[in-house]
Amino acid sequence: MRTINVGVIGVGAMGYNHARVYSKLENANLVAVADVVKPTLDKVVKKYKTKGYSEIEDLLKDPEIEAVSVCVPTTFHHEVVMEAIKHGKHVLVEKPIAFTAEEAEEMIKAAKEAGVKLATGHVERFNPAVQKAKELIENEVIGDLVTISAKRVGPFPPRIKDVGVAIDLAIHDLDVMNFLIEAPVKQVYATMSSILDQSDFEDHAEIMISFDEDITGILEVNWLTPYKRRQIEITGTDGIITIDYIDQSIEVYGKFAQDIQIKPVEPLSEELNSFLCKIEADEEPEITGEDGLKALKMVLAANKSSKEHSPINFR
Repeated sequence: MRTINVGVIGVGAMGYNHARVYSKLENANLVAVADVVKPTLDKVVKKYKTKGYSEIEDLLKDPEIEAVSVCVPTTFHHEVVMEAIKHGKHVLVEKPIAFTAEEAEEMIKAAKEAGVKLATGHVERFNPAVQKAKELIENEVIGDLVTISAKRVGPFPPRIKDVGVAIDLAIHDLDVMNFLIEAPVKQVYATMSSILDQSDFEDHAEIMISFDEDITGILEVNWLTPYKRRQIEITGTDGIITIDYIDQSIEVYGKFAQDIQIKPVEPLSEELNSFLCKIEADEEPEITGEDGLKALKMVLAANKSSKEHSPINFR
């Protein structure tokens, strides 16, 4: 197993965790981190005994670094990822892949032309309960899919200043629905608004997605609930699968009811390890730029539907 030299761009809340995980992975060597906020940068440099750059360009010019995690605010994803690609780095960009679909498409095209990997950080895909649900669905344990219903709620996070709850939270479950259903989206309908004074964006959203094969996705997200809940329920013609993302637990009800024990793992560690393994094997990432674009288009359609008070057709 080859050790891959990596860097992390943006070491705030999420980027800090990328640095932490890379420092522990056997196939990673954390060479450097970058952040424009000096106290934040100094803290990570000291903690993980790595190089620190206050200018992103300086990190990207570092010849040692082969791959980077981009964990800057969403509005800067396009700019930073394009620079990383220009410098020949493989990139894992935190979700959402970009602020607009046009930006994401440009990033995907640039990565292909440069011959580098572009992965999107949808970490819930690596939750072992989600992986087990995928296996159960493929084995037809609950029959044909009918609906997937998700709830992702909790208190307002003050660190989020550039996007609303739909693009910050809903995109997680939209990607999971794409992963589990594997059917084209036909239509998206949503309602959302802002109630709290803390945010300039929507703080609650209710989204309904119509997929081919008569499958429906229903999603509730908000920053209004005093407790944190992350759950998804998958209904089929022969049973139901329920998942608690936080506990990494799964239950199956129906004619093939099962008592399933999940071995807990850190999804982010699984995600970053997968990214590096795909670089080593010269294979497509498990969650590609195209996957990230698909989820982004769904959440952008939800935003448009809410503004126009009308369903958005995908074709």
